[in-house]
Amino acid sequence: MELKHQLPAEHTRRKTGKLFFLKKELLRNKYVYLMLIPVVAYYLIFSYGPMYGLVMAFQKSYSPIKGIWAGEWIGLDNFKMFFDSYYFWRIIKNTLILSFYSILFGFPAPIILALLLHEVRKKWFRSTVQTVSYMPHFISVVVVVGMLKTFSALDGGLFNVVRSFFDMQPVMFLAEKDMFRPLYILSNIWQGAGWASIIFLAALSGIDPQLYEASKIDGAGRWKQLLHVTLPGIMPTVVVMLILRLGAVMNSDFQKILLMQTAPTYETSDVISTFVYRSGILEGNYTYSTAIGLINGVINFSLLLMANSISKKVNSTSLW
Repeated sequence: MELKHQLPAEHTRRKTGKLFFLKKELLRNKYVYLMLIPVVAYYLIFSYGPMYGLVMAFQKSYSPIKGIWAGEWIGLDNFKMFFDSYYFWRIIKNTLILSFYSILFGFPAPIILALLLHEVRKKWFRSTVQTVSYMPHFISVVVVVGMLKTFSALDGGLFNVVRSFFDMQPVMFLAEKDMFRPLYILSNIWQGAGWASIIFLAALSGIDPQLYEASKIDGAGRWKQLLHVTLPGIMPTVVVMLILRLGAVMNSDFQKILLMQTAPTYETSDVISTFVYRSGILEGNYTYSTAIGLINGVINFSLLLMANSISKKVNSTSLW
């Protein structure tokens, strides 16, 4: 009987202690939590709030006048329609290929740039290169695509001028389906590698200098230091960034692809995001495009979980 009376009392004391600690924490860091409120509100309103609209994926049609809940329920018919669509395999293939090339060539680019900058000993030169490499990030995507169209022009375009030096015929690059992917990947690297290298430079600055001194004493040169000190030092950051990137495999730069697209390049440039845009905005088939977007989100979330789980088991580095 005494034990039965002691258990509720112990539970009450623990609960009171937790509440006291929570209240103390809130009072001590009240300004930090006040700064957090706008961020939480932003994601609740613009990211989680609209998720109730996913119910349209299971409806026949959507009417802005009647509202979301007035649609006729058809279950998984929209999903079946997408899987049976003529464009299904094409857009899935194009999305995966663009993401694969972006990871294969685009993901290592900022890491390599950060490693090269880290090895530069003259601060003025390193600062200059950093500034120049950051600048393309601030150029609008519209401007970048405009530059690509100017450079690839048949008459006087930079790309065709270079081709003329090798006695090659001029080509309409943006109208060639085989040229879309290289132009897309290389322009993304040019625009984003410098900015993305910031986080890796920060990771490099966090490596203990004593490790380099110890490696020098052991006779390690620059290459050995890179392999045994630098790369292991930034590997947790690289893994986390790779996991985040794998979680967005099915996402592409919709705005840039849409601006670069031409009718002859649909075969290689049509991806999920552009297909959703055409189905939802241009054709007004909102429920069908919602279903496609939901499939895209589920695949991305599954890949994120899988990549995080594998990384956690292999090298004990993960997002959670």
